[in-house]
This record gives sequence, C-alpha cells and structure tokens, in this order.
Amino acid sequence: MRRTKIVCTIGPASSRPETLDRLVAAGMDVARLNFSHGTHAEHAEVIQAIRAGETRWGRPVTILQDLQGPKVRLGTFVGGQASLVTGEEFTLTARSVKGTASRSSLNHPEFLAALRPGDPVWMDDGMIQLTVEKVDGGDVQCRIVSGGVVSDHKGVSFPRLPVPVSCLAPKDREDLRFGIEHAVDYVAVSFVRSAADIQEVRKFLHDQGANMPIVAKLERAEIVANLQGLLPLVDAVMVARGDLGVEVPLEEVPVIQKDVIRQARQAKVPVIVATQMLESMVTHSRPTRAEVSDVATAIFDGADAIMLSAETATGRFPVETVEMMARIAERAERAAPVASVAWPRPEAYGFPEAVAEAACQAARRLHARAIVAFTQSGFSARLISQDRPEVPIIALTPYSEVQRRLGLFWGVSSRLVHKVETTDEMIEEVEDTLLGDGTVRNNDVIVIISGAPMWVTGTTNLLKLHRVGDRR
Repeated sequence: MRRTKIVCTIGPASSRPETLDRLVAAGMDVARLNFSHGTHAEHAEVIQAIRAGETRWGRPVTILQDLQGPKVRLGTFVGGQASLVTGEEFTLTARSVKGTASRSSLNHPEFLAALRPGDPVWMDDGMIQLTVEKVDGGDVQCRIVSGGVVSDHKGVSFPRLPVPVSCLAPKDREDLRFGIEHAVDYVAVSFVRSAADIQEVRKFLHDQGANMPIVAKLERAEIVANLQGLLPLVDAVMVARGDLGVEVPLEEVPVIQKDVIRQARQAKVPVIVATQMLESMVTHSRPTRAEVSDVATAIFDGADAIMLSAETATGRFPVETVEMMARIAERAERAAPVASVAWPRPEAYGFPEAVAEAACQAARRLHARAIVAFTQSGFSARLISQDRPEVPIIALTPYSEVQRRLGLFWGVSSRLVHKVETTDEMIEEVEDTLLGDGTVRNNDVIVIISGAPMWVTGTTNLLKLHRVGDRR
C-alpha cells in the first residue's frame, strides 16, 4: 500500500465528475482548489462533485483550499498573451491597461512604489526576467533581460522586496468565508512572512466560528529562516518551490526542501512538497527521468505528501500523471523505507507523544498487524504517522470532518465508526470494523491507542496490546 499521499490541483482538465472518479482511482488523496483561479461558483461545483463522489469511491477525499494571498499578477493581454523580447523596454503600470509586448498593469500596484533602479523583476516563476531602470510615479520602466511569452495573470516576483501587505487580502477573506461555508478540510496560506501572519488567520477563523487546520506555504526566505517559530502554530507546511525558487538561489531549493522536512518531522508537522514535480506531463504522456528522480527524492527525504499543480489542473494527461506519481511513490517506498526521527524535546513531550512512541515501538517488536488510533481530533494518528511505522496506521473516528482531515497524513487510512463510551465497546468496534473489511484476521496482534475518558481532545493516555478475537 502506498503511504505517501498525493495532492492534485483541480482545474479545467480535471473538474468533471467522471475525471474526478478516474483521479481517485489513480491515487488522488487530496484535492487542491487554487483560489488564484476560478470563481466561487466553479469551486462550489467541484466541492459538490467530490462530496457526492465519496459514496461511489468508498472513502473521503480531503479538500485543500489554497488562498491566493498577496500574489502579484499581471493583468490581461491583447489576444491573451504577448512576446517579450530580450533587450526591449517593458513598463509595469498602476493604471488599468490592456497588456501588450511593452506594458502591463498589476493586480497589486502598491508594490511599484517600493521598487528602485537595479531591482530585479521576475515573471512566470523566473522564466522571464527584467531589471528596473526608472520609477516614474505609477509607471516602472524595465529592461527585458531574458524574454519569452507571457500570458494573462501570470505571476510577478520582486526578489529583493519585502511583502508590503497583509497575507490576507480582501479577496482572501471573502474566499476564506466561502471555504468555511463549504466546509473545506484545510486552508493553505500563501506568502507567510512570520508567525504573526498565521495568528492573523487563526483570529479571522475564530471570529467566523471556524477551527480549520492551516497549511503554511513556505515561499519567502524570511519564514524559512524562522521555521522553528512557525511550526508549533500550524497543522502542516508546504514547500512551495515555485515562488521559493524566485526568493532564493535555485541551488538552495533542494537544500531547503530537505531541511524543512527534517525540522517539520521533528516537530511532528506534515510536509507537502509542491511545484513542477512532473511538469513535462502537462503536455507529454511521460515524465523526464529527472522528474521521476525528483518525486522519489521528496519521498526519500520524508515528505508526507507530494503535489501536482498544472499537471492535473490544465494538463493534457491528468489521470496518467497521477498514475505515474503513484507508481513512483510505491517503488520509492519499497526501496528505502523512511526512518523514524527523534521525538520532541522533553518540554514538548506529553502523554500523547509518550503513548504514540510506545505504540510504534510495541508494533515493531511484536510484528503487529496494525496500529489503531481511536481519535477525536486526528492528533494521535498524526503523531504515529510521523514515526513512520512499517505497519498500517488505521484511524477510527465518529466524526466525518476529522476523517477527511486524516487524508493528508502519511500512511494513515481511516474508518468512520460509531461513537462508543467504554474501552470494552471500543475493542468491539475495532474488531467489528477491521474484521469486517478484511484488514485483520483472528489471532492478529494490533496496537490500540485512545484516551480515557473517551472523546476528549488531547487525552491520549491509553495503549492496549490486543490479539484479535480475544476480548478478555
């Protein structure tokens, strides 16, 4: 069974119900909705199609809402695109104009006032590069250093420029209200600069009466340098290599990826590795050898999830891409099982961490068939997942919203069960569920963790070694 989770961005190439069916069959665990594109009506249709499809699929699919954040984008162009010629002039303007080969407007013109001559300007994740020559009021005149074709709403980056606006733009607040209303499972926050940005999002969610898990996207050099202060505040992180590769030298990206995964796993925080993993499959039916190695390397590093962007959103081969990623992941996992990492420092070590660590050790020593987490919030399953046990991790919960959130965790499969009140009822529910679906057989050894009293968040304090069929 593949343990690494696959995140697929849903777009025009993949939003039809029949295509979603095929993506799930191919291995999609998490559906990412990119709110830099699409309308609320379009996203609502996708959410409805996913929720309706879960009955056919026999399992939930986690929905990740990815907010645009203060992402600077070009406006629209005459004919939808323009060819920028190396050596020519190009003007970025605060005025609302139709783009041409010599000028374009921006969705965040407030960035223009902070630019100075000599500053670099990158478009389309650095594929097109300009240098600022003159700032004249609302116009910034640039020289094209490396040209190419640019199209509507492509991203613009200013590598030397701090982000001068909040991580929650007015559009993001409206989008987040939409996400709350439609019960998405996670929200990804773009261009996080500091822990204060996450606290701002938490406060907004709290004010809306929501408690949605937060994924922090690591796209800025300053947040990568201060990761230890961020990790305790978030539910997952994403190594967003596209914008990150504009902020730092490209040769630093794989080093940062490996270090982020190491730090996050020590903090027991899941990691998604994203951007251009199988990029060539946007237009080709097979990936490059380098892309295959890139996916495998992320798994060897210890990523919880690997993400597809344009490959499934707008690519010609969305289903084939997921099938390929699943095959690469399965082979990489067989070749080099990911080792466990050190558990948290003593000051961060409580009953849940102690029980989870003991469960993983017991499962290894006893050659258990599975580790079973009866969970109120999913936290105990997340702790076990980060130790990377070789046996299956099965999370049982009576809450459908918790079950959907579990879809992001490495190695965790979930079941929706009845709510029980006693340990004896819990054992009966475990056996009935896992014998019923063929996960275990009589006389198999399983390791069960839960809390007493039952269904109180954060009280994981019980470990039971159980032989299936023996209810003494």
